[in-house]
Amino acid sequence: MAQRPKGFKRLVSAAAVAFLALVVMAAFVWRDDIASNALDPKEPFQTYRPPPAPDYTQRAAWALLPAKPDVWTAGDPPADVFFVAPTTFDGGRDWNSPIDDVPADKFFRRVVAPNYAGPFVRVGRLFAPRYRQASLYTLLTLREDARDARRFAYADVAAAFRQYMAADNKGRPFIIVGVEQGGTMASRLLAEEVSPNPAVRARLAAAYLIETVVPADDPPLPPCLRPGEAGCLAAWASAFDRDIERVQALKDRSLVWDSRGDLQNLAGRAPLCFNPLLGAVTNAEAPAKLNQGAANATGLEWGARPAFLTRQVSARCEGGILRVSRPKPKMLKSAGSWADKRKAPGYNLFYGDLEADAKARVVALTSNPDFARPAPPITEVRTVKGSTVRRID
Repeated sequence: MAQRPKGFKRLVSAAAVAFLALVVMAAFVWRDDIASNALDPKEPFQTYRPPPAPDYTQRAAWALLPAKPDVWTAGDPPADVFFVAPTTFDGGRDWNSPIDDVPADKFFRRVVAPNYAGPFVRVGRLFAPRYRQASLYTLLTLREDARDARRFAYADVAAAFRQYMAADNKGRPFIIVGVEQGGTMASRLLAEEVSPNPAVRARLAAAYLIETVVPADDPPLPPCLRPGEAGCLAAWASAFDRDIERVQALKDRSLVWDSRGDLQNLAGRAPLCFNPLLGAVTNAEAPAKLNQGAANATGLEWGARPAFLTRQVSARCEGGILRVSRPKPKMLKSAGSWADKRKAPGYNLFYGDLEADAKARVVALTSNPDFARPAPPITEVRTVKGSTVRRID
């Protein structure tokens, strides 16, 4: 049998190498689409069976909860913090996360809680519900199924808040914090559960919607226009300087609630922009010297205060987007898997600023003569001759 000429073999080898290179190049160019497609449940939401509903009377339904949520002592922080977590669930077969998903819970405890709930530990007792959040995939597409999954998730957040108010608040001042997807949920919560209810609204020290787009022309609460103002809204979505792609995505692809509880495109409206360095909704530029403390608290023991890196970033609101200078330390840069890099980052550039801002707004609320102080905390319960005696501080 005649042998193939060497030139032919070289041609075949070159063609194989070229084909492989083409495949690798295509995989690199379309890597986002490939990874995103892998998270698509590939089932219409209308026929999808969601995970079982949480029972917020049970401790297992809460990621963070005080040891005795309906009782507090004089040594506890002066307020409560209702914290709605960002996306921790990647997706795949499910549009919405089971509340006992192990990888999602690990991401919450390793990254989310220390970096985003951490700034409020010294401000208030933390109440963070586990909810059947929409998967990461729903944030990467504008499909109606994805909107349905996010609307579905809101019902859990509302149920958790109602349980907190009915059983545990007892007239205490409180703060609402929502991050990314959690901020979108908290925005509707403010509009439907807080703003229309004067008795509830009177106890709200502030609401922080972090990395959340809220229309500036229709916010659920009046915006915070100065430091130390109580009962107002601090909301912002950020992009690093010269990150034009991120700015455009925020303006073109962000979904906001309408009056019927549906998610609609921002459609050219300007987002509300609170500058954490200035403690106000303003277009004034804040130099890096005002930055009270950026931190990477990922993996830190819960409740521990991280080391602060001061003067790390400047910030200014431009076109409704918070434009932030890029920090230099490696620990303040995104890391992790493809999916992790599309979630809330494992650091907080405004950790110290948020801590100080929230403390000041709680003081402003509770020092107001019109604020109805809650009943004094019960610190001891004992029985004397068959009767229950409670010592009040």
